[in-house]
Amino acid sequence: MSVQIPFVDLKTQYKTIKSGIDNAIQQVIEETAFVRGKHVDAFEKAFAEAYGVKHCISVANGTDAIYITLKMIGIGQGDEVITVANSWISTSETIGQTGARPVFIDINQYYNIDVSQIERKITSKTKAILPVHLYGQPAKIDTIKQICDSNKLHLIEDCAQGHFAEYKGQKVGTLGIAGTFSFYPGKNLGAYGDAGAIITNDDELAVKIRMYANHGAKVKHQHDIEGVNSRMDGLQAAILSVKLPHIHDWNRMRYEHAKQYNELFKNVAEVVVPEIGPDVSHIFHLYVIRTKKRDELQKFLKQQGVETAIHYPTALPFLRAYEYLGHTPADFPVAYQFQGEILSLPMYPELTEGMIQYVVDKTKEFFSSK
Repeated sequence: MSVQIPFVDLKTQYKTIKSGIDNAIQQVIEETAFVRGKHVDAFEKAFAEAYGVKHCISVANGTDAIYITLKMIGIGQGDEVITVANSWISTSETIGQTGARPVFIDINQYYNIDVSQIERKITSKTKAILPVHLYGQPAKIDTIKQICDSNKLHLIEDCAQGHFAEYKGQKVGTLGIAGTFSFYPGKNLGAYGDAGAIITNDDELAVKIRMYANHGAKVKHQHDIEGVNSRMDGLQAAILSVKLPHIHDWNRMRYEHAKQYNELFKNVAEVVVPEIGPDVSHIFHLYVIRTKKRDELQKFLKQQGVETAIHYPTALPFLRAYEYLGHTPADFPVAYQFQGEILSLPMYPELTEGMIQYVVDKTKEFFSSK
């Protein structure tokens, strides 16, 4: 009998909370509360309380969360926003959608923005810094905030992969003017479709964001500005409300799985395991190793029933979308090197010790045959 270990197993998670999920979905259907409504209000309130912030504004997805926030703090044509070279394109494309230009910074050994390179990229056009807490590990956010404060720049935190991760005891998403979240199904706190949110303690910004996401209206049919249609639906909100009380246990389980991976890989010279930086709580949205034989290993593991992924095979500055910036590998040497070596192994709370052992054993088997 062949072993099959999926990269993410959402069905198994569903089975652990099935009654709660089924009841929530049934309630939404019976109430026909499909767009906004009390389930959305309840999730926004619960998420804001869990984060200790004044406002949570739900939106349709994590990409909209970034775009709307940038737009509502006034980012536009001719501006520059500093961000990181290794992320999903949502981080940078939203900058371009406002009319601004993304300015990329290389990464460090933790796969996050290299803060030592930020200040040299600041110009008179720079209006904000948009760091990403990639793979679930917080960026060095206190230093970034100091840079923003001293240069009068907005700080927006992309927390799509960092749900409830902490830096020096403070939750990511709470140090800047706003934190943006994706609840895409595979995230640590995932919906059963697209969904996102923005948190902030800025009352004025919260009003603007909520209005812009609702066709520019605070009250139905009274449109103060032209906005967009970006609303979380009732089904996703109800599902997220059921899942929210479990998030800390799920994050803890991910961390324990990562520790097991790291321990088992300890004597595998060909594998570089993820480092955990000082002063952080890493919630391991992804468990990412590096190896010079990445593509060969990925193919071998697939043959052994182990599903893997690459986050991300091309760093942002080297995508065709950003050819106009004229970057070369020498501009981002770490991101360029790592893009050919990174491999994401199965990581989710429901992994077992035996499954992790199997993944590591098969990885060792691959290298022993070389």
